[in-house]
Amino acid sequence: MNPLEVNPYDLFQQECPELAASLDDLLEAQHTLPGLDSKTRQLINIAIQTANRNPRGVAYHAIMARDAGVGRAAVAAAVVMNLHLSGLGPVLDCLPAAMQAFED
Repeated sequence: MNPLEVNPYDLFQQECPELAASLDDLLEAQHTLPGLDSKTRQLINIAIQTANRNPRGVAYHAIMARDAGVGRAAVAAAVVMNLHLSGLGPVLDCLPAAMQAFED
């Protein structure tokens, strides 16, 4: 099997089930915090993942943003927002992943 075809979170859950379950509980607690709707939360996640130069994370959250009703332009803006903060490199690393995931 090609290592790039493996879902890393599935592997994490398989190899570290107790830790993965605890992380799932933390993520669920974060999702229930008041103050941010799901669209805003996903756009923030896209911006954070871009700053961290994580195209896989950007793609994952772009799909979640689209499914929450976020438009293509907003997803692109969340990536490009990092231009003045993180530089051109993270934007160029992550914008193709965001747009491809949004379209798929």
